[in-house]
Amino acid sequence: MRVSIRRAWARGVTLAAALVLPIALAVPADAGPADDLFARLLVKKVKGENVKKHLEAFQAIATANGGNRAAGTPGYDASRDYVAGKLRKAGYKVTLQPINFVEGWSEKSPPVLSVTAPTPKTYVPNEDFLTFRPSPPGDVTAQVQAVDLVLPPTPTPTSTSGCEASDFAGFVAGRIALIQRGTCGFATKIRNAGRAGASGVIVFNEGQPGRTDAYPLDIGEWRAGIPMVFADFAVGNELASTPGATVRLKVDSDLVLGVNHNVIAETRAGDPRNVVMVGAHLDSVPAGPGINDNASGSAAILETAIQLGRLPVKNKVRFAFWAAEEIGLLGSDQYVDKLSAADRARIRVYLNFDMVASPNYAYKLYDGDNSDGVGSPAGPPGSAEIEQQLERFYKSRNLPTVGTDFDGRSDYGPFIAVGIPAGGIFTGAEGIKTPAEAALFGGQAGVAYDVCYHQACDTMANVNLTALDVDSDAIADSTARFALNLRAIPPRPAATAKTAAAPAEHDHAAR
Repeated sequence: MRVSIRRAWARGVTLAAALVLPIALAVPADAGPADDLFARLLVKKVKGENVKKHLEAFQAIATANGGNRAAGTPGYDASRDYVAGKLRKAGYKVTLQPINFVEGWSEKSPPVLSVTAPTPKTYVPNEDFLTFRPSPPGDVTAQVQAVDLVLPPTPTPTSTSGCEASDFAGFVAGRIALIQRGTCGFATKIRNAGRAGASGVIVFNEGQPGRTDAYPLDIGEWRAGIPMVFADFAVGNELASTPGATVRLKVDSDLVLGVNHNVIAETRAGDPRNVVMVGAHLDSVPAGPGINDNASGSAAILETAIQLGRLPVKNKVRFAFWAAEEIGLLGSDQYVDKLSAADRARIRVYLNFDMVASPNYAYKLYDGDNSDGVGSPAGPPGSAEIEQQLERFYKSRNLPTVGTDFDGRSDYGPFIAVGIPAGGIFTGAEGIKTPAEAALFGGQAGVAYDVCYHQACDTMANVNLTALDVDSDAIADSTARFALNLRAIPPRPAATAKTAAAPAEHDHAAR
C-alpha cells in the first residue's frame, strides 16, 4: 500500500509538471498564477527530510576529517566533492573555481618604518607600529600621500579614509598611501590603495578616545600585493603634518597561499542574460563541523538545486557554494572580482542563505529597503523587492519575520558592493534574542540565537528542524519565482541591451 501511494504521488507530480510548466514558460511576463504554480511545485519537491540528509552527510564528513570542514582542510575538500557530485547527477554544468587563501604567514624580522626626508626619524617596531598580518613582503622608499584624512579627529563623523575608490583621485602611483582607520573594513581600504597603484600602505588609528594605539591584527587580506603596517595615531598624524615626507617601509615575511574551490552550478536552460544566483558558504570554522553555520544554508540550496535541475526554467539559475567565507568572504569576493562588468549586469538577483536553522531562531530577512531606518543602508535597487518576495512567503503561512541589516558579515557583501541586488534569510548567530522576538517566534529571550556559534558543539544537535524545513521551503519558493519571472526586479542597463551576448563558458581561475 505504501509503495502504491508513493507511485501515485510521483505520477501526480510528473503530471503536474507536464501540465504546469509549458503554460508557465509560455505565459506573458506579468502572469502571477503561473509563478504560483511553479513555486508550489518546487516547494512540494524540496522536503525537509532530504535537506536533513545533506546535513547528516556534512556531519559525517567533519567527523571523518578532524571534526571540521574549514578552508584548506580535507573536510572542506570532501564537502566540495559531495556537493559537486550531487549537482552533476542532477544535470548541472558544474565548475570548480579555484580561489586563494592564506595558508601560512610568518615574520622573519621586525618591520621597518622610518622617515628619510626631510628630517630623518625611525619609529619603533611593535610599539609605534606593527605589521598588518598577512602583509606580503616588500621594501619600498617613497613619498607618503595622505588619503582623505580627518585631522584633527572628531567623534562624528568618523573617518571614511580609503573607503571609496574616489578617495584616491589624484593619488600618484608608486607613493605610500597614508590611510586613517574608520567606517569601513581595513581590507577595503587596503584593496583600494592597491588598485590606485600604492607601493605600500600605512593605516593609522583614528585618534578618538580609545582608538589611538596600534595593536596586533590579522585582516586576512593580502591581495594588494604590497607591504602594509598599522600605526599609532601619533605616527600617522606626524607623517600627515610633514609636507613631502618620504619614508622607508619594509616588511620581511613569508606568505604562503593555499587553494580551495567554489562550487558553481548552472542550469543548462534559461536566458543567460538574466541570471538568478543563489549562494551559501560551504566552509566551517576550524573549531567545529559548522552544521548550522553553514551546512544548513548549503544543504537547503543543494536540495533546491537538485529538485530544480529536473524542471525547465525561463531565467538561468546559478547556485554557488562559497569557499573560505569564514576567513574573509574570500570565495564570493574573488568570484565577483573576476566577473566582467557585463557578467555582473547579467546577475539580476543574488539570494544568500547563511545560517537558516539556528536553535533559538528568528526568521530574519535582509532589510533590502532599510525600512527600519537604522544601521546599514538599503541594498541596491531590487533588494527591497527580494525582501518583499520572501516576506510574502512567510505571510502565506502566517509566520512573522523581522529585518536584519546588510552588515557585511556574509557573502552578499561583494555583490551589493558592485550594485547587484541581494536578499536572503538569516536565523541569527551570537546575537541575543529579544523579548519581542521571543514573543513572535518562541524560544528563549536573553539567550543567543545560536549558543554554539563557531564552536565544536555546532553539530546535528545544534539545528532547529522546524526552522530548517520552513526556510528550505522559502528558499525553494523564491528561487522558483525568480527562475520563472524577474518582472519585479528593476532592469540593469547591460542586462537589458538587445545586443547583449550570452556569457562565455566560465573559465574561473585563481587570481
